[in-house]
Amino acid sequence: MANNKKKNMTMTQQEYQKLAKEKEPPRPVLKNCIRAFLVGGFICLIGECLMKAFIHWFGFTEKTAGNPTVAVLIFISVVLTCFGVYDKIAQWAGAGTGVPVTGFANSLCSAAIEHRAEGVVLGIGGNMFKLAGSVIVFGTVAAFFVGIVHLIFGMGG
Repeated sequence: MANNKKKNMTMTQQEYQKLAKEKEPPRPVLKNCIRAFLVGGFICLIGECLMKAFIHWFGFTEKTAGNPTVAVLIFISVVLTCFGVYDKIAQWAGAGTGVPVTGFANSLCSAAIEHRAEGVVLGIGGNMFKLAGSVIVFGTVAAFFVGIVHLIFGMGG
């Protein structure tokens, strides 16, 4: 806690903060990292299997199989979110479910489900795209800077 905030606290609040810190159970960081690694890796494995299936059974190339693979992963994530399964997996696995594209789909779908009572435009659309907006802006800005670097250094021929 910042020292400025600590100065403004009464003695009782400071004692409570000290007691709370002592009673807080230690976080199992290694166990959480292993869970995140396993679940994130499993999601990526599912993606690889889907990609190989699109290549083998539907005649896609390695270059073109990525788009339908991502679409199917997003669809699976949204369906699991609607049934409340993805959130339980995410609670157990932590960052392992948040890093792949499925985590982004889950967060958009969760926002849409949570605010559906407020209406389609102001509830679902307005709240769902609060999150998506920042990701889209970051992606656009990152692509701009990568394009500038590519233009300056002429990478990739």
